[in-house]
Amino acid sequence: MQNIRLTIQYDGTRYLGWQKPEKDGAARTVSYKITTALNRMTGEEITLFAGAKTDPGVHAGSQIINFETASGLSPEEIMSGLNQYLPLDISVLSAENASERFRADLNAVSRTYECRICTARIYDVFRRQYESHCFPAPSVPLMEQAAAFLLGKHDFRAFSAGRKKKGTEKEILDIDFRQYDDRLVFSITANDYLQQMPALLAGTLLEIGAGRTAPELIADILSGKEKAGPSAEAKSLCLTEIKYV
Repeated sequence: MQNIRLTIQYDGTRYLGWQKPEKDGAARTVSYKITTALNRMTGEEITLFAGAKTDPGVHAGSQIINFETASGLSPEEIMSGLNQYLPLDISVLSAENASERFRADLNAVSRTYECRICTARIYDVFRRQYESHCFPAPSVPLMEQAAAFLLGKHDFRAFSAGRKKKGTEKEILDIDFRQYDDRLVFSITANDYLQQMPALLAGTLLEIGAGRTAPELIADILSGKEKAGPSAEAKSLCLTEIKYV
């Protein structure tokens, strides 16, 4: 039995996230496309494990997944076959044999999402599928003040669209801002995320950067006294890195 580890990337625009939403068809998910191709290649019913479960419309530059197979196909043959059968908006970047104990979902120690904002007066038509537009540019100092309240371990249920009551404590390890002439990119690194948590964190930070909410309000949101800001647009979010021990 082989345990295959894949690094993949995908444009999430036309997908309902990584896995099947509760009330919609699995055929419109990234995992369905990959599972279907693997089932065809191996003749088996493949189960995928993913390092992060991206939400609808969110992209991935470096998603890590693994699966077990009794097939004699080599990792290189699996990568080649998947890149042949998968839609053009999903690509396999690498494939390798992993130890039998490796699980992409259980062994990850951190996940990083980027939020990308076009801050030019005129929205760049060639970047609009992967960036939101905000002019004038949000205040990075205000966003940095707000980020300081988010760092560390907290109960993030207020930053989730799910109904989960337990296991809502997560740890944000780093929030980094990079400002260019007509572009703002900020990344959020956490040990894990709740449903819609990256979008709600990014959207709340943007609200604060735009001056519509005070940085100190983060403490009230975490305590449940206030609601999180509106979600950032899914198209502006990209899973960029998953780290393992």
